[in-house]
Amino acid sequence: MSSTSQKHLNFVAEPMGDKPVSDLAGVGDVLGKRLVEAGFDKAYTVLGQYLVLKKDSELFKEWMKEVCQANSKQASDCYQCLNDWCDEYKSTIQLYESECTSVEKERWLFDPQFSNLPSRDPIDLQFKDVTYTVNMGFRKGRKEILHQINGKFPGSQLTAIMGPSGAGKSTLLDVLSGYRKTGVTGNVYVNGRNRNLDTFRKMSCYITQDDRIHALLTVLENMRIASDFKLGNQLKPHEKEARIEEILTVLGLYEHQMTMSGRLSGGQKKRLSIALELISNPTVMFLDEPTTGLDSHSCTQVVNLLRFLANQGRTIICTIHQPSAKLFQEFDEVYVLAQGKCLYQGSTDKIVPYLQSVELPCPMYHNPADYIIELACAEYGTDKIDLMVRSMENGECIRWLKDPSLVMSLEELRKIYPLSTNAKDDSSLEATSPLSQLKILMKRGFVKTKRDTTLTHLRIGVNVFLALVLGCLFVKAGNEGSRVVDNYNLLFAILIHQSMTTMMLTVLTFPTELSILLKEHFNRWYSLKMYYASVTLLSIPISVVCCTIFTITIYIMSGQPMEWSRFGMFFAISLMMDFVGQSTGLMVGAWFDVVNGTFLAPTLSIPMMMFAGFGVTLRDIPNYLRWGTYISYMRYGLEGYVGAIYGEGRATLECDEAPYCHYRYPSKFLSEISMRGDQFWYDLNALIINFVFFRICAYFLLRWKVIAVR
Repeated sequence: MSSTSQKHLNFVAEPMGDKPVSDLAGVGDVLGKRLVEAGFDKAYTVLGQYLVLKKDSELFKEWMKEVCQANSKQASDCYQCLNDWCDEYKSTIQLYESECTSVEKERWLFDPQFSNLPSRDPIDLQFKDVTYTVNMGFRKGRKEILHQINGKFPGSQLTAIMGPSGAGKSTLLDVLSGYRKTGVTGNVYVNGRNRNLDTFRKMSCYITQDDRIHALLTVLENMRIASDFKLGNQLKPHEKEARIEEILTVLGLYEHQMTMSGRLSGGQKKRLSIALELISNPTVMFLDEPTTGLDSHSCTQVVNLLRFLANQGRTIICTIHQPSAKLFQEFDEVYVLAQGKCLYQGSTDKIVPYLQSVELPCPMYHNPADYIIELACAEYGTDKIDLMVRSMENGECIRWLKDPSLVMSLEELRKIYPLSTNAKDDSSLEATSPLSQLKILMKRGFVKTKRDTTLTHLRIGVNVFLALVLGCLFVKAGNEGSRVVDNYNLLFAILIHQSMTTMMLTVLTFPTELSILLKEHFNRWYSLKMYYASVTLLSIPISVVCCTIFTITIYIMSGQPMEWSRFGMFFAISLMMDFVGQSTGLMVGAWFDVVNGTFLAPTLSIPMMMFAGFGVTLRDIPNYLRWGTYISYMRYGLEGYVGAIYGEGRATLECDEAPYCHYRYPSKFLSEISMRGDQFWYDLNALIINFVFFRICAYFLLRWKVIAVR
């Protein structure tokens, strides 16, 4: 063993602080790193950490003892010492080998490596006098959530923002990441300079609490789409694949790369969310409650991963509600909030001395994380909160940081990180061109549409089923003069089906896509314009397919006039009603959530039906309400259907089975319902105008929603 390895071996046996050997979580982490540095065989290193994970306390103590004794021997004897020990415990080694496969699946817990994601220069994040106020609603005034708080989050560290519910944890994370801009005052500094939000967004990412991933794509497909968006042409295809494979391997997802993302466990989904953002190798990562909803093992996996990413030079900032003692020790720094104020900012190892300094000692055998949360919840009185806020100077005090002497002023940071090293600012936040974004979005959308049982399979099935039912109910009603009223009812039923089905389907599904849109758009995957363009273009093929199946079936079964021109007119009106209904659904879905949208969409459609001229003829509508007929897209749809079937010089209808045929002449029927038979092109153009208008309105409502949530 080299002299360098001997030097590291001395470091292995250094005292572990006040922790007992039985505190496997802390000791195992330190020991594992030291043994790797010392050059010991990887198998024995992994074996030691394997014993840690299996909580084999006694065997672990023996192994620790042997390592420490090896330090007193000559360097040449150290390997043999451990070899002899491992020979003595062959059964344990065999147990390790028998479970080697399962351990290998999660080897990033032991010896994670990144070669395609190089270490990054650290980013120092500071904020001063940050205040956030929110509008409570009409005549309710404004409420201040954060109260002039301060803080310093050094680079290459894993920092946790803690506090009870409602303390402002997620709000502070949103403010620091730039996700929230409205109502924010104060200054945020990046490496000593005022944060340029556009530049900062290019070097950071934000991972939300809920795992917003595309459930209909596999893990590998999600990663490839993310690499296309975030890397563009920066890397060659084989280099992208190498980066994807490495990330999946290190994060323990390689074995699941062909699994549908919706079938992953909670911990796997969380790791996939992190993997998607790691594609662009961000320097700063914000995570909102990354351990929420996970079991203890999954929590450990996620936090260990964050620990490793921080060691590579990234600034990792996450919110966490109430960690266990084991997880709490994994964080470098902790920032505790209560009532929008800073109670503590500093190292996790110094929180107990800090509590003693303010005469609030942590009880023996009590988890410090639990105790400070109890204090933040005012379980011991609100005066304790005020005392801690004053002692911490609302976040300005740096005494309790891990190494206060290393904390640099803004001026020192500006000297170390000159402007020339900052990310270049350009007009585009996204890494790819608009056309490339549209191409990738279309590619992803087609795959999802093909697999979506609701938007595709069920929709086609419903159209076939309803066409058969209506066709059987109104069989051969189109050419019978005695059944003109029945056929008119059929046309209105077709009108309602074409508009309401697509509208309600969009209202129910679009809000679920909205959450993914907000995350991906903020993390600079694509622009809102290209996303909306892809939604519009992707809706055309499935609408054409469903409309074609339904129209051909119902047209033939109901005995409508077999003329190509009339069928073309009928199909055109059906397709435009489908498009207009979907556009209306986009408007409602962009503005309201699923619950409110499900109620409002049908309710708002009722006036459209009443002004269509079905229940009340157009001539019988009062003059002061007649304006409603001009804004009702259903009026144009119904009039277009009637014109296609009975207008344009339709010949005399058959009346073979009726002794008296009132509507033998179509012009008589048109006169009674106050419709003209030569208005088809007028009605079609009106529907096109409605379609374009609703699409534009839906886009601006969506844009407003994206801005409003921030």
